[in-house]
Amino acid sequence: NTYDYGPLGVELMRNIQDLWWKRFVLKRPDIYGVNTSILMNRRVWEASGHVENFTDPLVECLSCHKRFRADHLKDKERCPECGGKLTEPKMFQGMFKTHVGATEDKGAEIFLRPETAQGMFVNFKNILDSIHPKLPFGLAQIGKGFRNEITLGNFIFRTLEFDMMEIEYFVEEKNWEKTFELWKEEMWSWLIDLGLDKKKLSWREHSEKERAHYSKRTEDIEYEFPFGRSELYGLAYRGDYDLRNHSEKSGVDLKYYPPDGEPFYPHVVEPTFGANRTLLVILLESYKKDEKRVYLKLDPKLAPYKVAVFPLLANKEDLVDMAYSIYKDLLVAFPAVFDDRGNIGKRYFAQDEIGTPWCVTVDFDSLKDKTVTVRDRDTMAQERVLVDNLKDYILNRIS
Repeated sequence: NTYDYGPLGVELMRNIQDLWWKRFVLKRPDIYGVNTSILMNRRVWEASGHVENFTDPLVECLSCHKRFRADHLKDKERCPECGGKLTEPKMFQGMFKTHVGATEDKGAEIFLRPETAQGMFVNFKNILDSIHPKLPFGLAQIGKGFRNEITLGNFIFRTLEFDMMEIEYFVEEKNWEKTFELWKEEMWSWLIDLGLDKKKLSWREHSEKERAHYSKRTEDIEYEFPFGRSELYGLAYRGDYDLRNHSEKSGVDLKYYPPDGEPFYPHVVEPTFGANRTLLVILLESYKKDEKRVYLKLDPKLAPYKVAVFPLLANKEDLVDMAYSIYKDLLVAFPAVFDDRGNIGKRYFAQDEIGTPWCVTVDFDSLKDKTVTVRDRDTMAQERVLVDNLKDYILNRIS
């Protein structure tokens, strides 16, 4: 139910999040970044409705004793694993509980956040007072969420802790439908720019029964995973539910005061991008296999390493020294890796599996004419490039 990311996985995840942040925060004048706490006062979750409403129906098989979410089962009476009889559904709290301080009584009980949104709502007045944004504007955050869910495998599709890239976009009530449609376009465009196949993507609107307690309209972008079509991202219209409730429960005025006109609670359109599911679909789309090799056809902007540098032979000191010098020079401009293990063919194929777009080989001709061989991951084509031009060559190819 949880996964760790190694040296390559963590770089791929960072690249996804950096691209998202640049696109939706740094390059937009109407969205501001924040970083709010995972642990918040219990009363935040009472005001938001999560303590009362963030529950799921749980059933257990009387034969094999495995547990399932009842709303995810097609047959509500038979176990999907062994065919045994299922118990009646019981509701269980979807938030993880913990305690603050030395005692573990009810007064010390708090929750790990199941979404990053509430941290943005309770900081709404701080943003108004410090940045003075004009509507419409958004708050964006990348951070961990935690949900006490039943997971059914499928790798990192559904895990107990996960990374969210979330935006709360504040608008006047009259503009929410137009804003909702604009964010549908933005979310779709982001996925296409990541290289996803349009044929595997589609929108699906939630029924009234499916929608969260705060939502008046929700749509998912679904993706055709190997295990079936399911949710990739979500887009919700939360109305003024959150700001109004936090204001009323806390006694703090969270209204927006326009330069001319009456103060009001802004309405919220919320695009939520799951970072882990983004990584999953990028791996699924990038994985290629032919009669010769397996390779990840990653966009160079996403690849953990942009280039790998090899000496042709690891036992020739002059080749190794030149290759290592080139590697150190390239490392200043973008992520690179040096490799002198095994034969050159195995090194190529190892980098192909990592998704490294280009491999640079220093050979005996390099010592004479200061050129190197640059091999393309996707085509396996090779060309000679001057060492002095190598950095610009790679940078141009990345962009």
